[in-house]
Amino acid sequence: MKNIILLGMTMLSFFGYSQVISLTQFASGFTNPVEITHAGDSRLFVVQQGGLIKVVNANGTTNATPFLNLSSIISTGGERGLLGLAFHPNYATNGLFFVNYTNTAGNTVIARYSVSANPNVASTTGTILMTITQPFSNHNGGSIKFGPDGYLYIGMGDGGSGGDPGNRSQNISDNLGKMLRIDVNSSVAPFYTNPATNPYVGIAGNDEIWAIGLRNPWKFSFNRLNGDLWIADVGQNAIEEIDKISSPLPNTGINFGWRCYEGNSAYITTGCAAASTMTFPFTEYSRSGGACSVTGGYVYTGTLYPNFQNKYFFTDYCDDKIRMVNSAGTITMTTAFSGNNFATFGEDFAGELYVAGISSGIIFKIQDASSATSDFEKNEFSLFPNPAKNSISIKLSNDNLATKITIFDLTGKLILSQKLENNPENTISISSITKGIYMVSVETENGISYSKKLIIE
Repeated sequence: MKNIILLGMTMLSFFGYSQVISLTQFASGFTNPVEITHAGDSRLFVVQQGGLIKVVNANGTTNATPFLNLSSIISTGGERGLLGLAFHPNYATNGLFFVNYTNTAGNTVIARYSVSANPNVASTTGTILMTITQPFSNHNGGSIKFGPDGYLYIGMGDGGSGGDPGNRSQNISDNLGKMLRIDVNSSVAPFYTNPATNPYVGIAGNDEIWAIGLRNPWKFSFNRLNGDLWIADVGQNAIEEIDKISSPLPNTGINFGWRCYEGNSAYITTGCAAASTMTFPFTEYSRSGGACSVTGGYVYTGTLYPNFQNKYFFTDYCDDKIRMVNSAGTITMTTAFSGNNFATFGEDFAGELYVAGISSGIIFKIQDASSATSDFEKNEFSLFPNPAKNSISIKLSNDNLATKITIFDLTGKLILSQKLENNPENTISISSITKGIYMVSVETENGISYSKKLIIE
């Protein structure tokens, strides 16, 4: 295995299976990033808790003009703010996307917006689909995602305080502590309908509810290849849990157990349904050792790192350790990437993964840097000499051709951007760049970017 040193810090942690996970800085300069997603192309959209959505290009540069600014209509601080973003499955043709935020009264709002004539800027007028009253400032959930069925799923926390004092998660007449599911393809108010297959349609219970018994689902995602649903649900005092529902998703009214159970352990079982009627975690972990709040991620479905295939990545806000769980529910974790407070993962259109820290404001790309993995090496590029003085040469280790090189300093400032010749190997002059440590990003003809550290002497 080889040591990966990044940004002057040791960014090296060991998993099993001869893997080394490394985090490479992809973009920086964000304030409280809480969501990363894509719109079906090479761009990433970064949601800042304070109300901005920013566009990050494939080379890691961030557009100066925000995609959308909702700072004037939201409340922020603590667990409030602009929390979720989801692009319509037909965004390429209808330009619609949806956001989840807490309004100035602290209540959850799900609203619809559209892109303007400029693909990097949204129209500023939105349409509110639903408003959900929040009794406390915390446990707002925040994630919204389109499922494989084309419906919009909305993760709702239990309303806050501690211990779910109103027992809202088990109350089927309350949208708090639930996973909601709605059909947003409606042209008349309230601009959504409830799928007929939702479990409480036509009987007692709120029609929007798809599942109950969640405490505060801080990030859920669908496996983009098979449709499985993964939910990271924040615990109360001792246990953080990961829930998994295999596709095809059932319509039977799943109960994830809170507040009757915290993970697999009984919490307040008075008046609860039988445990046999509940869906218990796929896996869980203890808060011992500095953990405090799970941050959910994604199953890796990309192609660059075969060792990561079919593994779910997640972390914890307090200990900054990247965790990975396999199909047997076994969790492995890295040492801490300290100073980040990881609050969100992201997945690009190719299935590659990213993670962002609220404290650092940096978006990192997750990589398998194991020198023992030949499949990883096939997707690397050669950068030589390194350290360098006057020039560097770029050569991809696979059959792709490099089309563009960009060099950034460690603050994220663009130093050089240059198109490359249609050759297997390119030489670039760096004589005008001062001594220091830089990040080099190479974009290939198929739109994939690779990054390496460069030392200029």
